[in-house]
Order: sequence, then structure tokens, then C-alpha cells
Amino acid sequence: MKSLLLFSISFFLSISLIAQIKVDPIYDFLVWSDEFETDGAINSDKWFHQTQLPNGDSWYNGEVQHYTDRIENSYVENGIMFMLAKKETFTDQGVEKNYTSARLNSKFAFTYGRVEVRAKLPYGVGTWPAIWMLGKNIEEEGSYWDIEGYGNTPWPACGEIDIMEHWGQNQNFVQSALHTPSSYGNTVNLGGQVIDNASNAYHIYSVDWYEDRMVFGVDDVVHYVYQPEVQNAETWPFDEEQFILLNVAILPNISTTFTQSSMDIDYVRVYQDTSTVSIDNLTQPNINIFPNPVIDVCNIQITNELVGSYISIYNIQGQLIDSFQATETNIQINTSSWKSGIYLLKYETKFSFKTYKIIKNKFND
Repeated sequence: MKSLLLFSISFFLSISLIAQIKVDPIYDFLVWSDEFETDGAINSDKWFHQTQLPNGDSWYNGEVQHYTDRIENSYVENGIMFMLAKKETFTDQGVEKNYTSARLNSKFAFTYGRVEVRAKLPYGVGTWPAIWMLGKNIEEEGSYWDIEGYGNTPWPACGEIDIMEHWGQNQNFVQSALHTPSSYGNTVNLGGQVIDNASNAYHIYSVDWYEDRMVFGVDDVVHYVYQPEVQNAETWPFDEEQFILLNVAILPNISTTFTQSSMDIDYVRVYQDTSTVSIDNLTQPNINIFPNPVIDVCNIQITNELVGSYISIYNIQGQLIDSFQATETNIQINTSSWKSGIYLLKYETKFSFKTYKIIKNKFND
């Protein structure tokens, strides 16, 4: 009897301990990507060229370039997106500068997940390429999400996640950093590593964004983990959506011999786990999708409060299939040209987003 009692106590203690163990989500479900498969201009359904000078005549940190939306500074060729920084005289917004480059904002924002960017970095002392993220709520004139009406929080309260920064004067060193109200500008929250051939070989730069920490690495070699003991608005403004930025800045110490160099990007991918994207949730009361599976026509019914929200549809590889603003409560989508498989429908308001699964029947393929 005593042994049975001890076994029962041990069993229930074990169950209690197991219940307290927090299991990390597995970020293996691709929710958004750009594989840069179409030659020519950047895909405007996925990216926004941020060109407006935020200070009227200059960018931050003493940068000396104009960012442009010209194909000369950003274009796709043979499956690679080139962000080309050039030495040239260029006038925009009434200001003449001697260098041009590109700065892209993703038209996709999310909370928690894994970002992977396979890239080759530019050469040149004074070049400053970056792969990074900002809060969708950033209040910054000229940025995509501020133009869309989401900007209500100044930097650094919106949070900044620097996945990769590289400075040409320190050729093969790359760094990751966090900027928050508790540490910004010359932040102490940073780490990096030396890699081989940063500017003549592709590497995968990544961050895994969990509810309690960020894990940064290159080619799956981790170089920094940010996990503050106290998480509040000062140290962790990272519980709301962020968007991706890609840019190549030019610093005042640019080499006099510099003419041009590019950051070459093979792909940008965002992964989440299926519970985050609610892939199996098809019964929410504020949106109804039928029939599901679909064949030729998909009907979407939404409630009045969702009129004006934005609806986007992606295939399972994260490629955008369609996007529009909901102007009425009953919507029909022609799905006759869709290949059979799983699609994700995302609706987004200023305050929330939700993703649903649509299955295209194999008939009519």
C-alpha cells in the first residue's frame, strides 16, 4: 500500500513537472516568401520602396545616399534580387546627393516566427547593408505601414530587430542587435561573428523570434541570444507585428574609390508554426468560407465590422495569389485557375489579423 502511495505521488509530481515545461513552437511552416523568380522590377505586391527623406534633407546616422525606386538600384535577374548602391549625382525631393541605393519595406507583417534571408553582401569601406525589422506601428513618415495608417509609436518604442548588419571596414564580421527603449542607438544588446567570404559567397542570415527571446545566427551557427530577465515595454516591445526591411546605406567614410556594389539576395522567407497561423481554424464567427474544399468559386462572408479590412491569399509556398480590400460583406473569388492544394486566406485590420485554410479540390486541374 505504501509503495502504491509513493508511486502515485511520484506519478502526479512527474505530470505536474511535465505540465510546467514550456515547449518551443517549431517554425517550419512557410507563411510568406519572395524567391525572386521574375526578372525585372521588384514585386510591388510584396515590397514598398521607401524613398522619402525622414529629416527633410537626409537619412539617419549621417547616411549620404538617396534611396530610389528606380530599377537601376533594385531589380531581379536570374532568380536574384540586386540592391545596388552607386556613386552618381542624383537629385530628389529638392536635395542633391552623390550616391543612390534602395530601401525596401515588406508589405507583410507578423508576430513570432523564423526569418531566413540568403544573401551575399556588398564590398567597400563605407557600405552598410542591413537585413532588419521594425514594429508595424512605427511612426515614420514615408514608411509603408505609416502611410497605411498603422503608425502610432515612435522609435525605439516600436522595437527594432537587426537580423544582419555589415560594415565594409570590417569585411567579414556580421552583427545582430536589438533596439528598445531600455537600450537604443549604441545598444548593448548585440552580438556577432566572423564568417568566410561575406561578400563573395551566399550565407543564410536568420532570427528565431519566440515569445521570450530572439536567437540570431548565420548558416545555423548562433552568435547571439536576447532574453531579458524582465520583459516589459522597455525591454521587450516584441509582442506585436513587425515587418522586414532590406537596405544598403552609404556612410560618410565611403571609400573614394567606391563606384558601385550590391547586396544580392536569393530569397526571403518567413516561417511560423501551424498554431500561430491558425491553419485549421475555419469556424470563426466573423468570417465564413464556403464551399471548402472549393472548385471554381469561393464565397467569403464577413461581418460588418470587417468591411474595409484587407484580404490576401497565398499558396502553400507563401506566394501571393490575390489581395484586395473588402468593400462588402459577401465576396466571391474565382478559383477556377488555382491548382489543387492548400491556400491561406489572411484578413487584416488595423488591430488584428487571422489566417484561414482553403482547400482547392483536384477537379478541373
